[in-house]
Amino acid sequence: MSFLTLLDYASVIVFAASGAMVASRAQLDIVGFAFIACLTAVGGGTVRDVLLDRHPVFWVGDPMPILLASGVAVLVFFTAHLVESRLRWVIWLDTFALAIAVPAGTGAAMELGHGPVIVVLMGMATGSLGGLLRDVVCNELPLVLKQGELYISCAMAGAIVAVTLIWLGLAPGSALIGCAAVTWATRAGSLAFGWHLPVYKPRPPRR
Repeated sequence: MSFLTLLDYASVIVFAASGAMVASRAQLDIVGFAFIACLTAVGGGTVRDVLLDRHPVFWVGDPMPILLASGVAVLVFFTAHLVESRLRWVIWLDTFALAIAVPAGTGAAMELGHGPVIVVLMGMATGSLGGLLRDVVCNELPLVLKQGELYISCAMAGAIVAVTLIWLGLAPGSALIGCAAVTWATRAGSLAFGWHLPVYKPRPPRR
């Protein structure tokens, strides 16, 4: 099993847990849990593989990600009531999932020989789109667009770090570990310390 496959599996498990937690907040049945968990788990990777023209899409060639996500959904269905703050769990699970999925997408684009711009965009897409689909379908405020927090910026920073480390001559594995570390540190720092980018503030029109 390759390193990129392991990254895909790990991101599927953590994103599925966050998706199932959101399903619990929406009070869905067990099939709804499985659907939202799978959508969250494979959404970003599916978009990545379609855009990169990878055949087959990772979970079509190997259904194990769907089975893993469904298993996580069942587990969360029977245990979510034990969690005191499910929203907090969703947020932090998403943080770890982002730090795994961004290097998975970045590495997939690198493996196919794409240039830095595509590599960065694929890292961002893989890390962000599954959670975005989850929140839209469940009628939640998308975490990727929440004001006053870093999210997509963290994915971009991590992917840029990976590209930079490769350019400096580091091995791909080490570059992807650096990508994961930067992605997680910036996202966790945003949550813990309030790091954020300036937001647009409208001004009165000039006369």
